[in-house]
Amino acid sequence: MAGRIEDYALIGDMQTAALVCRDGTVDWLCLPRFDSHAIFAGLIGTEEHGFWRLGPAHAAGAEPPAASRRGYRGDSLILESEWDTPRGTVRVTDFMPPRDGAPQLTRIVEGISGRVPMRSALRMRFSYGRIVPWVHRVDNRTVAVAGPDAVWLDTSAETYGKDLTTYSDFTVAPGDRIAFTISWQPSHKSEPPLPDTEQALEATEDFWREWVGQCTYHGPYREAVVRSLITLKALTYAPTGGIVAAPTTSLPEELGGVRNWDYRYTWLRDAAITLSSLLRTGYRDEARAWREWLLRAVAGDPENLQIMYGIAGERELGEAELDWLPGYEGSRPVRVGNSAAQQLQLDVYGEVTEALHLGHMTGLARSDYASLLQLKLIHYLEDHWDEPDEGIWEVRGPRRHFVHSKVMAWVAVDRTIKLIESGDADGPLERWRQLREDIHRDVCERGYDKGRNTFTQSYGSKELDASLLLIPQMGFLPPDDKRVIGTIEAIQRELSTPDGFVLRYPTTGVDIGVDGLEGDEGAFLACSFWLADDLAMIGRVGEARKLFEKLLALRNDLGLLAEEWDPRRQRQVGNFPQAFSHVPLIDTALRLTAAGAYGG
Repeated sequence: MAGRIEDYALIGDMQTAALVCRDGTVDWLCLPRFDSHAIFAGLIGTEEHGFWRLGPAHAAGAEPPAASRRGYRGDSLILESEWDTPRGTVRVTDFMPPRDGAPQLTRIVEGISGRVPMRSALRMRFSYGRIVPWVHRVDNRTVAVAGPDAVWLDTSAETYGKDLTTYSDFTVAPGDRIAFTISWQPSHKSEPPLPDTEQALEATEDFWREWVGQCTYHGPYREAVVRSLITLKALTYAPTGGIVAAPTTSLPEELGGVRNWDYRYTWLRDAAITLSSLLRTGYRDEARAWREWLLRAVAGDPENLQIMYGIAGERELGEAELDWLPGYEGSRPVRVGNSAAQQLQLDVYGEVTEALHLGHMTGLARSDYASLLQLKLIHYLEDHWDEPDEGIWEVRGPRRHFVHSKVMAWVAVDRTIKLIESGDADGPLERWRQLREDIHRDVCERGYDKGRNTFTQSYGSKELDASLLLIPQMGFLPPDDKRVIGTIEAIQRELSTPDGFVLRYPTTGVDIGVDGLEGDEGAFLACSFWLADDLAMIGRVGEARKLFEKLLALRNDLGLLAEEWDPRRQRQVGNFPQAFSHVPLIDTALRLTAAGAYGG
């Protein structure tokens, strides 16, 4: 049975990622890319759908013991888990070396004290648990083959097969080090080279030490910021610069519910805000890579901007349901692909333009094509900004005139005007200044409820929406504007949970919500960070700090956050770890640090 979402650790090689539970079980791994089929899908299925457990041996039928303690080695993605057993103490080190060849997952068992019996149980199932591969031996190596995929297991320990699973039983004493490595290779190619696990471990540690050393943030929240930055780096697909929203699919927004989506793609919105956090903490190489990815992804058809693409810029992300998987804690359907790629979300134009603007302002080398793209986007918005859309939350109900979408359309025009005013682009300046004014007036007249002194989710609606918290952060109105303060206070009253976290929009008490879906969801963590930002901006700095530190306390023991928090069950829910949670954590830390809003 899969663990709780917060029981998992992330390891990865900037091309794919694995989730490791507290009991030493890898329950999720897609090879060779984030969006490839999983070979371990136990996270959203059962053990029959693939897993790799490595830990102290335990009695048949008993639950495998959880590690007594675990943590990352310094500022890295090298996971160290230790078990204290009646027979001694043992450590397992898990990592995926940054890749220049075959993708590898390495697990090193090290005896610390006593003599500890250990067991490795490796059950590979291809195509999300549906296909049992042909497992056989080749020159003292174990290889599992099915269709185009081959996964090779290398270890000095003796292995044997039983019940379509590869086992190894062994005992470690102090100083013993026994390594296990799996490597993926196309099945038509010859075997991958034998891994040098100690050299790979050293190279992985060196990589993360050098990368973290570029961080320019040295404030009071450095531990949380650095762990979030490492997580964002881990979600970046190194060959292209694309950034996935999360490395998982179908972890539910409501346990047992239907709000289960595939997040292993590059949302322009998520990637753009990730880029902004990386730029503000010193990471320009990632910013350049993302900008180049963007230009390739939209090349040839910028007017028909998709809200998301594959990690190499693929446009077709057809959605399907995997009916042989029972889902995480019975949350069905399990989905792969995402049909939201075809939605109209006007806010994306604003987020992309804001990211390009920030890159320009922070000194990225000028790109004529990036400037041309920005101009093309505004030409499109001139004709379409006043249309209804599906909005930031990708509703699957009717399109609406979402206020946040209009505000971000204003942001796109405003930042492009600034580009032209700087002399780095040419465009119809006066016409677009008028467009900016028209959008602003339209939002203030049609998206604002004078009686309640708050902006609303969409034109003519009474509902609130946490995305309205971005109005002052985007510069649409100043923080001291009474309409901004009224909106913040209304969201606190109407969208906050009893513990002070923020829902995206109302879902409780309705059969089918504005999003066109049944069921409920947890507090959306990004929105809660946005509230902390807004409170700091309107001078309620102490309140902002308290909320931020409550949010930090929701992270798991390794500093990781999913998409949402279930206040009733006190659990993390949604895909994990989630870029859209870690980015605003960084942003809020930077804002509070600048305000001096931290305890001493």
